[in-house]
Amino acid sequence: MVQSVQRAARILRELSTSGPRLGVTELAERVGASKPSVHALLRTLEAEGLVRQEKETNKYLLGPALLRLGNSYLETQELRSRSVAWAETLAERSGEAVWVAVLDDDRHMFVVHHAFRHGSGVQILELGATIPWNTCALGKSLVAFLPQQRQKEILAGPLARLTGKSVVEPAVLADQLAETRQTGYALEDQESALGEAGIASPVFDRYGEPVGAIGIVGPVERLLSEADRQRHAVAVREVATLLSREFGAGRGVAWRVTD
Repeated sequence: MVQSVQRAARILRELSTSGPRLGVTELAERVGASKPSVHALLRTLEAEGLVRQEKETNKYLLGPALLRLGNSYLETQELRSRSVAWAETLAERSGEAVWVAVLDDDRHMFVVHHAFRHGSGVQILELGATIPWNTCALGKSLVAFLPQQRQKEILAGPLARLTGKSVVEPAVLADQLAETRQTGYALEDQESALGEAGIASPVFDRYGEPVGAIGIVGPVERLLSEADRQRHAVAVREVATLLSREFGAGRGVAWRVTD
């Protein structure tokens, strides 16, 4: 690996996760490099529009060029392009918002598409959001169908706690993943945000590998009530299966379930 490129990438990650504003000294400590080296990298990144320096504080923030790169990524993301119509179908059928996401760095789910809930009320676009995999149904549904060894590695890695209901015990998560493999869908009960819940299923490619996940998110009382949970789960699983067919997945590649 080229060390300067690796350090530049780490600077961008630190600004995206620890920022939004960090000075040269702070970044040097986080990256593990000298202040002159980090300053030189920041000047180069600034010239390319990837970071910008705030005049009032002299601290650095992410730059506008990253948004253009992000938009380019989304435009070429196959799961996003193939899921637009299916996400809209699921949003209409469930009456809830629909997220489509991919696994990023074995720790987070990255939202590549967001279909708004049909109806009134203020809604915030979550496109580009990242959520720890263990705190969302999207992540659990995808990780459940990864190869066993990779699953073990992910379970042994960092597990985030966003609320008091976040599950951070590897053994408990392993049981949830096993249940997901049986049912074909995963649940989240206020593990990312209090009052919010999720139901999601994985999307498979022609080789039987999970390429992402699709699911609904909304108030816990609407998603996980006895009257609605199974209805929503069936809808999510059916749409995920149809979306998987677009990727060439066979009929029996994902799971065998009898309701």
